[in-house]
Amino acid sequence: MFKGVLIEKDEQGYRSALQQIEESVLPEGDVTIKVAYSTLNYKDALAITGKGPVVRNFPMVPGIDLVGTVEETASEQFKVGDQVLLNGYGVGEVHCGGLAEKARLKSDWLIPLPKAFSARQAMSIGTAGYTAMLCVIALEKHGITPDSGEILVTGANGGVGSFAISILAKLGYQVVASTGRMDQAEYLTKLGASEVIDRAILSEPGRPLAKERWAAAVDAAGSHTLANVCASLKYGGVVAACGLAQGMDLPTTVMPFILRGITLAGIDSVMRPTADRVEAWERLANILDTSVFDDIAKEITLEETIDTAEQLIQGKVRGRVVVNIAG
Repeated sequence: MFKGVLIEKDEQGYRSALQQIEESVLPEGDVTIKVAYSTLNYKDALAITGKGPVVRNFPMVPGIDLVGTVEETASEQFKVGDQVLLNGYGVGEVHCGGLAEKARLKSDWLIPLPKAFSARQAMSIGTAGYTAMLCVIALEKHGITPDSGEILVTGANGGVGSFAISILAKLGYQVVASTGRMDQAEYLTKLGASEVIDRAILSEPGRPLAKERWAAAVDAAGSHTLANVCASLKYGGVVAACGLAQGMDLPTTVMPFILRGITLAGIDSVMRPTADRVEAWERLANILDTSVFDDIAKEITLEETIDTAEQLIQGKVRGRVVVNIAG
């Protein structure tokens, strides 16, 4: 038995609870891990609260991120005592995840914990920071440089947005942050934003083409926000789209694509190849000042996870939530 958050769905309904879990609940895998830290992402909050159709197998331990120590292994890639890191691969959705004291995973999903980060720091970054880095790499590969012009970051108070601002600013880009929480403007400026704008400017239905402003963007909102971002990109601009906080629809036209030659780059972090993951984490190690973790991340215990998930859904949580599994 081990302690963890367990999501169940049966004739009694959908429910989440912190409880003692039978080891038989863990799925097949060639590596068993003692989890040190996990995270609480928006996707985890949707799963825990049942506000989104995230979980596809029951019972399920949520938690799309984890870092911990190998306890048992049948893999030649890792040995007992190794510290390893996981992001995505359907963990917390179809395969039991990190919000528990123990996890059993496939070794192909794991990478070694980067030496530059402690276990807690790696989870302060988590899928959000890793996704933000993938977005920035995509912008770079499409030719966006600090001289290209302003870079817009939507959903700026969230985990992806917070790290995107910090990474871009550290690389010398001029970053404009879009947020629905203007009371957090000082926080966003501290991360590196040169300007903070209200998300209402972008979140309502707009024109197929708007005045050119952004050289590029990192978008975590989708829906009308992404449509308006596309409409206001400069000629040859790029938007890295990685989220759907406003909605999964995209009410736009082909006009900005064929008249301004813009690029919409979709960013998947869940099934990303190992080489891309390693590249992103190496870049993070080289770019991030570890002092940023104190600004972006807060730590909670496993016991606080379910209540915090509800707060996250309500938009009351800023930045990253790190879950200390040991408490």
